Amino acid sequence: MQLAVIVAIVIAVAGVAFAMQNSLPATIVFLVWRFDGSLGVILLLALALGALIVALVSTPATLRANWLIRRQRKELDSLKAANAELRAHRAEAARKPFAAHSETPGHETEGKI
Repeated sequence: MQLAVIVAIVIAVAGVAFAMQNSLPATIVFLVWRFDGSLGVILLLALALGALIVALVSTPATLRANWLIRRQRKELDSLKAANAELRAHRAEAARKPFAAHSETPGHETEGKI
């Protein structure tokens, strides 16, 4: 996160230096709009507009990834709980001694006529 802030500050400083060095007047005409300004400011506005478009296009994918991560964390937590429960049952079963010569139901009368 700190690296991203540092990179953003460096890019902003470079953009300001670029705008100050490119102060030639320029005119932009797009359909019915006409914009007069310095070349540096126009290019910085174009850069900002491009960044805004990228942010808007990537937002749905980011939200979908965050939703998937949240869902998988919930599933992982439920699987961990089920695993802990099964381990507790196994430990409890290991503590109980097995019944000696347990008879199965329905076989008590075999051999007795």
